[in-house]
Amino acid sequence: MKDQQNTERKILVLGGTGKTGSRVTDRLKQMGYNVRVGSRSAEIPFDWNNQSTWLPVLQGMDAVYITYQPDLAVPGAEDSIRALSKLAVECKVKQLVLLSGRGEYEAQQCEKIIMDAGTDWTILRASWFCQNFSESYLLDPVLAGHVALPVGNIPEPFVDADDIADVAVEVLTNDGHSGQLYELTGPRLLTFQEAVHEIADATGRPIQYEQISMNDYSAMLTEYEVPQDIIWLITYLFTEVLDGRNASLTDGIQRALGRKPTDFSEYIQKAVATGVWQVEEV
Repeated sequence: MKDQQNTERKILVLGGTGKTGSRVTDRLKQMGYNVRVGSRSAEIPFDWNNQSTWLPVLQGMDAVYITYQPDLAVPGAEDSIRALSKLAVECKVKQLVLLSGRGEYEAQQCEKIIMDAGTDWTILRASWFCQNFSESYLLDPVLAGHVALPVGNIPEPFVDADDIADVAVEVLTNDGHSGQLYELTGPRLLTFQEAVHEIADATGRPIQYEQISMNDYSAMLTEYEVPQDIIWLITYLFTEVLDGRNASLTDGIQRALGRKPTDFSEYIQKAVATGVWQVEEV
């Protein structure tokens, strides 16, 4: 049980409706913490593209969990993170926790900004999310039975968003994590093809994986009317980050939580149980 002083701590979750933010928000509320959701649809709206919305959500907060949309790699992210962290310190926020991307140079520049902000900080540097297959842009291809991506035999230590949320909550509610950089990965390296095959085996449906060129992938995204800024980001991630630089496992989850990270097979079992990959027979 948290003592009354701790549960009275006010925590702002930026991106509180996103993959990790929603999980962090739910956990903190269940634990009795005073949580403010930072999103455009919140009671007190927050919009990364409108700095006039920042002060109202930061005022009175003790800690902030920062997720930047769409990604710390996009142009302008550093300026936004710098401005937000400066304003947070002026608002006497005591702790900043940044969700960062593994292997992204631009994300590491944002990490340095948080580290130099002048308050307690913790960095959560995460690898590729397992949930991209069930809650994001790879869901429709999985349901269609054909996943075409511009990546070959490059292994990735997919990390479960639930693990990221557990680490974030631990960091936000307990002492001993200030000044720590936790690299968060799953316990096993898998190529995208191997990941897709494991999902196919678990669902009992044939799901084909096809490696295509970046040009063909961009053209396909354009055909599906994906916004150009998102196409730019996906192109960056597949061409720059998925080059083997992240093909290693880390102990960040073990260090932060004292337990092993969730295996991709465990994530699949959870996703199957939700019915997200069920396809109605025609």
